[in-house]
Amino acid sequence: MAEPSPYHPPVKRSVEIAGHKTSISLEPVFWDMLRDAATHEEMPLNALVARIDAERIRADNPPGLAGAIRIWLVGALRAKTDGQ
Repeated sequence: MAEPSPYHPPVKRSVEIAGHKTSISLEPVFWDMLRDAATHEEMPLNALVARIDAERIRADNPPGLAGAIRIWLVGALRAKTDGQ
């Protein structure tokens, strides 16, 4: 059985940040990576998204939340790769 293609359009999901619901559209591979990161960080997915959002807001020229999540995930992957 062939593995599903990693090329899939974004999927919109709702998350809660500081008591407010918001929708985020990410490709399934990024949702999978985000769930794995939340598990690794031992925190709920919403809490990790809130942390990324807080970091994003402090940036000089903040990207949108979905872009910030992708950037954060790539940075986490780089840090993990560099640490090996």
